Amino acid sequence: MNNRSNQRRSALADINVTPFVDVMLVLLIIFMVTAPMLEKGVDVDLPQVEQAPNLEAAQESLIVSIDAQNRLFVGRQQVDSPAKMVAVLQQVLKDKENKDVYLEADRRVAYEQVVQVLAAVRKAGVTQLGMIATEPEL
Repeated sequence: MNNRSNQRRSALADINVTPFVDVMLVLLIIFMVTAPMLEKGVDVDLPQVEQAPNLEAAQESLIVSIDAQNRLFVGRQQVDSPAKMVAVLQQVLKDKENKDVYLEADRRVAYEQVVQVLAAVRKAGVTQLGMIATEPEL
């Protein structure tokens, strides 16, 4: 009887960790694939200029975007028109200490659209507005 008792204890002590490792590897792969997608904002083909401004300050501030299809975004939230953008900007900036806003516009966006968005940003009460561009690749 003592021998059977030892066999049961040893059988219970041997836990198979292979399924656990398999699940963890699958989760690791899923997170590695999805993590870059979560960080990406609006897909905008920025204009290239010499001596482009430093983008590190823009990372911490609110970014207003206009993509190639003339869709407007405040952060990652899509907005229907520049008129509606005023209310959204006021709401978003209400509780923020850093009220700097950066504008990124696709290089194919018409100048008129950019000016309308600039006017909406100013109308929302933003006094510090920067524009984002990239340096040309060599």
